[in-house]
Formats: sequence, structure tokens, C-alpha cells
Amino acid sequence: MADIIWQFFGFPIIPLIFFIISSSLIYIKELKINHFYLKIFFSISSCIFLTFLMFCINLNNFRYAFIGFLPYMLKPLHSKINLSNGVQIIIWSFCFLISFLYSFNIFYFYKKRNEYKKDINNIVIEKNDKKQPKKRELIIEKQEEKQEEKTINDDDFFPPIFASKKEEKKVVKKVEKTIIKEVKNTNHNGYQFPSLNFLKTPTDTSEIYVPKEVMIETGIKLQKVLNEFDIKGQIVNFKSGPIVTLYEFEPEVGIRSARIIGLSDDIARAMSIVSVRISVISGTNLMGIEVPNEKRKTVLLKELLMTDEYMNNKAKLCLALGKDITGSPVYANLEKMPHLLVAGTTGSGKSVAINTIIMSLLYRLSPEECRLIMIDPKMLELSIYNDIPHLLTPVVTEPSKAVFALKWAVKEMNNRYRLMSELQVRGIDSYNEKVRELIKTNTKLSRTVQTGFDESGKPITETIEKDLKPLPFIVIIIDEMADLMLFAKKDINDLVQSLAQKARAAGMHVITATQRPSVDVITGVIKANFPTRISFQVTSKIDSRTILNEQGAEQLLGMGDMLYLMPGKKALRVHGPFVSDGEVEAITDFLRENGEVQYVDDIVADEENSEFSGEFGGDLDDKEKDIYQKAVDIVLSDRKASTSYIQRKLSIGYNKAATIIERMEEEGIISHADHVGRREILVN
Repeated sequence: MADIIWQFFGFPIIPLIFFIISSSLIYIKELKINHFYLKIFFSISSCIFLTFLMFCINLNNFRYAFIGFLPYMLKPLHSKINLSNGVQIIIWSFCFLISFLYSFNIFYFYKKRNEYKKDINNIVIEKNDKKQPKKRELIIEKQEEKQEEKTINDDDFFPPIFASKKEEKKVVKKVEKTIIKEVKNTNHNGYQFPSLNFLKTPTDTSEIYVPKEVMIETGIKLQKVLNEFDIKGQIVNFKSGPIVTLYEFEPEVGIRSARIIGLSDDIARAMSIVSVRISVISGTNLMGIEVPNEKRKTVLLKELLMTDEYMNNKAKLCLALGKDITGSPVYANLEKMPHLLVAGTTGSGKSVAINTIIMSLLYRLSPEECRLIMIDPKMLELSIYNDIPHLLTPVVTEPSKAVFALKWAVKEMNNRYRLMSELQVRGIDSYNEKVRELIKTNTKLSRTVQTGFDESGKPITETIEKDLKPLPFIVIIIDEMADLMLFAKKDINDLVQSLAQKARAAGMHVITATQRPSVDVITGVIKANFPTRISFQVTSKIDSRTILNEQGAEQLLGMGDMLYLMPGKKALRVHGPFVSDGEVEAITDFLRENGEVQYVDDIVADEENSEFSGEFGGDLDDKEKDIYQKAVDIVLSDRKASTSYIQRKLSIGYNKAATIIERMEEEGIISHADHVGRREILVN
């Protein structure tokens, strides 16, 4: 290489040689190079050989080297160019120098530049660390803070269409932040929160759902189809999301929006796609035309749970619903809903949505903060949640027991209203805040109750100290409303209506789902008390109007595609996240292993109608005595007393186990259950 450079440029190359040698010496001094002395030996021997060569050649021939002879070699060309020899030599030298550097960059420097740059940076960093280590740490921290702020704010200036590497950096930073927060919040009063590692991590972190070229091409085709139907106007903007691309169409003056909406099926046919949903964009003169993407992107639950918006959300009952048509996460506050109605046909994603709602609560609240009552007449969807610490009772699968569970919920609601009125508060948040203040100041409250009458007929009163404890939220989840309506329509309708009207202030919320959204299931009373609704794909416009009071749900694509209706707002199209049965099973197994279930015994037992209400109530036969004595021995040895525990240990029915627990309470072996179902063992 050195000989080629010398032959081409001669003496003018000497300053460049000195520059390269001096730079290399600095570089060699700071780095640890393999076989350093051997390389130095060959370098010195090469210099000696070059010196010997200089004596053997005529240096006059190298004043201009190869470039210097070019004007004489190209006499025909340079006779036509009216320039002096000196100027031509400079021009040719410059051209060959640029060509040489360009070729050198392609074959060598392109491969080695990153390593060279990395080594030089390490040299500089090591020097600075030795001189000012503390100052450098402060500088690094400030630079990282600025870089995080810049990364977060960059999204405002770079739309998803043009974002690629920036979005990947942003997601990586969010994951790192989430891991830090998860480590800090793994425990809450002994409750072990499940790790996000149980959920599947998205492999494609890019938010470029549809290439810009494809959106432009589809927009041109859509504009042509609209013109064919004599719908004059112009497409002014487009936005892509996980499942659909929104085209904002500005119709000309005089064109009715109802006419455009009525042509949705014809537009879909003309464009050879499954369906097109058209609606008015609220607050503008534009029509939103939603066209399905060729390739759908699956939204995973982990994407929504690891965002800052979910982690830092002030809403206690924050639900991760999915992503909207622009790819932005959508969260809902169950406290403000305050109840939720979900409907959709089989395979539309309704059951998966129920799982994601439950997961949102389990990842956010401990059993002391939120308890669940699950009613699943189909016996398949919610049975996987049995025996998790958040449950107040085992998953209810019998319609008759579902009626008892709803009756208990109404009784609990009224009891909570009594407790709040005694403390003169108007909601569960104010009640819990006041209770915590009383516990902190060691203030005790008592109430006077009548226990009987004396010999003179005067009432006997007793002062009982109140057991002040914060009240948890109670979320009642009904997976299939239609099956319950077939069993006891009037009871179910009245109980759900009572809860929907008054349970909000008591911290109790109802989430009900059905796959048959007909008027005999979703009655006018239920619709009036469930202002917040979610509709997945349905079969007809009639079903869509039954749920949402408007059409559009029949044009959804299924598999998590939904319309989310909030009170006083237009329906929002959302793509729900996916969570597999394996992920749900792993999380529930973790909760069962790291938490103890505390069931409330009398939720599904009706004192008047229970067919086992007399069993173990009077004189016991030998078989019953044997079962009862075994139960007592188990409670005294294991120091655990609950209906579910006796049921599992003795392999008996729930009602029989509940009767045994009641008899133990009557005989003074165990205490009365508190508001969360816990009992103390009174006998050693």
C-alpha cells in the first residue's frame, strides 16, 4: 500500500505520511495490541529497507510521481484544454486523491471505523475517569436524564409512519423503567404481585402498522370508489392502527353523512375487503372511513401493563382495554363507569376481554384492596381462577347459587351504607381514609346494642367496640347473563338493578357479559343502569342497536375488535389485547402458591332454602359425629378455619362444610367471621 501511494503521488505525500505516523503512535501508546514488539520490529525493518531503497533510485523521477507524467501522457487531451501544466497537475492530483480515499473507505475504513471509534472513545473515557471520576458520573446522569426526556418528547414530533429506531429505543426505555418499578412494588402487606414475565413479550416493537406507500395507494383507490358512487369530496388525512387504517374524508357541501354511512357495504364490495365502518368524526366536518389492514397486528397485554400511563395511573380500578385505531393505549376507570356491560358473539373476543380485565386488577390491587365474586354458569371460562386470594367465594357455577351470591352482595351493600353513615361519609374512599386516620390515632369507636330484657322488663344494653378496618372494592363478574335470565329472570333482574343503582358509593361494581344481546337479556332496566358498554362483533344491526343504540358493531372484524361506548361520548373503536390460557394459568398458579384464600362462608348459602340447612343442626348420628370430629381435629391442628379448607380436606360438599363451620362457631371453637371472612381459633 505504501509503495502504491509513493508511486502515485511522490514527494507531495510526505506531509500525509507524517500525520498518519504521529496519529498511529498516539493510538499505539494507549492500546494493548497483541504481538506489539513483533509489529514494532517489522515496522523498523520496513523503514530500514525503504531508506536503502531511496539510495538506489533516482529521486528526481518522483518529484511528481505518476501524476506528474499525466500531462505528457495525455497530450492530445491537454492540447485542447487551455490550462498551464501546473494547474493541470493540481486538478489531476486532486481527482486521484479523491478516488484513492473513496476506494480506501469502501474496502477498509467501512469495516474498521466502528472498532476504531470505540477504541478511541474508550481511551478518552479512561483518561477522563482518572482525572475527574465524580464529575464524570454526574455528567453521565444528567445526560441520561436529558436523553430520557428527549426520547419521550420525540413522539410528539415524529409520527408513527416515520418512526422506526426512535420507537424501538422508546420501548426499550419503557421496559427498563417497568422492571425497576416492578422490583419496587412486588410486595404489599405480604401479598406478592405477579411478575410481568408471566406474560408474553411482544417481538415486534415497531408502531409502523402499515407502510405509507400502501396507505397512499389504498387512499387513491378509496377516493376513486367514492367518486364512482357520486360522493364528491377529498381524503385529507390517514392514520394507521393495529387492525384498521382511518381515512379522514371531507365531503363537499350538500352531501348527507347518512348517505355515505349507508354505502359502507357497497364500498367494501367495490374495494374487495371484508367490511368498512363509516362514522362522523366528532367535532369536525370530516367522515371517518375505517379500512381493515391486510395484516393485523396482535396487541399483547404486556404492552399495556408496562406503560407509564398504567403504572402511574391514579385510578385504583384501572382496566387495560387495548389500543385505538391510531395505536394509542386505551385505559378505563371502573370507579367512574361504574358498571360495565360486555356483549358479542362466540369467537369475537369477549371471554379474552374478561380475562384481560381481571388481569388488570390482579396486577394492580392486593386482596386487601379488591375482592372478586365470579359467576360462570358455563362452568368453563372462569373456573381457572378458583382459590386465588382475591376471591370471596369459589367460582359460582350453579344459577341457584348465583342468586344467593347476588343477594349477599345486596346485603353487603346495605351494610356498607350503614357503616358509612355512622362515620358520616359519602363514599368508600372517604370511609377508608377516615378509618386509617382513626387507626393511626388509636381512636376507638363503640356502639350500644340491646341484648335482652331484665326482670322488670327494661331493655338490657351492651357496648360493643367497633372493628374498624378499611373496606376493599368488590367486583362482581357475571360471564353469561343469558343463562341466569333463563333460570330466574325476575330475581336476577331485580338484584342486578339494585346493585347497579346503589353499589357505586359502597365500592361495589358489576361487570356482566353475554353472547346473546337480545332485548329479553339486556332489558331496558339493565341498559339504563349500565351506561358504559363494550360491543364486540355481532350478527345484525338490531343487536348493535340493542347494545350501543347505534349500528356499527356488525361491521367489526372479530378477535378482539370492539366498540367502547362511554357515557356522553361517541363509540370508540378499540382492539383488545390478547392473553392466552397458559399465561392466565401461570399467573393464577403463582397467586395460589404465594397467597392464602379467605372465603366468606355464607355468600352462596341461603338459610331459608338450603336443603342441607338441618344437617348437623341437632342430634348427630355416628357418621355425622365422625365427620364433625375430623373437621374439629383438622381446624385445631392446622389452625385454619374456613368452609373451603374443610371442603378440600374432607372431600365433602360446600353446604355440608359450611354447616360444620357454623356448628363450630356455635360451640365456641372458632370466632365469627369478620368482613373479609377470617376466623380466629378460640380453643387450644
